[in-house]
Amino acid sequence: MANKAPHIRSLSRVEIDAVLARNHVGRVAYSLHDRVDIEPIHYVYGEGVLYGRTSAGSKLTTLKHRPWVAFEVDETEDLFDWRSVVVHGAVYVVEDGEDAAEHGTYARTLERVRSLVPEALLDDDPVPHRSVLFRIHVDTATGREATQQAGGRAV
Repeated sequence: MANKAPHIRSLSRVEIDAVLARNHVGRVAYSLHDRVDIEPIHYVYGEGVLYGRTSAGSKLTTLKHRPWVAFEVDETEDLFDWRSVVVHGAVYVVEDGEDAAEHGTYARTLERVRSLVPEALLDDDPVPHRSVLFRIHVDTATGREATQQAGGRAV
C-alpha cells in the first residue's frame, strides 16, 4: 500500500504553547554581521517566556550587541509525523539586583530553571559553568504540523 501524502497545517497559539511547554531542548539562532550561529539549549517555557541558562562567552558577548534571536523546537515521530515551533524574540540576561523588581525576576527565572535541574547554581550543579540566567521574551511564535491523517491530531 502506498504512503498517503502528509497533511500540513499551522498550529494555533494554544498548540504552540503546548509544544513549547512539554519540551526542554531547543535551538537558539543569533547573528552578528554576516555570521549566523545556532546552538542547542535547555529551557523551560511559561507565561510567554523561555527561561534558561548558559555559560559566559562569545555567545553572550554577541547577544549583548544584538539580542534578537530565533528559537526552534521540534517533535518528530516519523518522516511525515512532526510538529515544529519557531519563536522570535529578544534575550535578556537576568542578574540578581538590589531592587525588588530585579530580584523578583531573578528568583522567578531561577525557580523555572530549577524545575528542570533542581541543583542549578548550587554546590552539586551538574553543569556549574552554566551560571548565567536568561529569558527570551516570545514576541512572535509560529508552528506547523505534518500528519498522515486528515485534520491533524490533538496536540
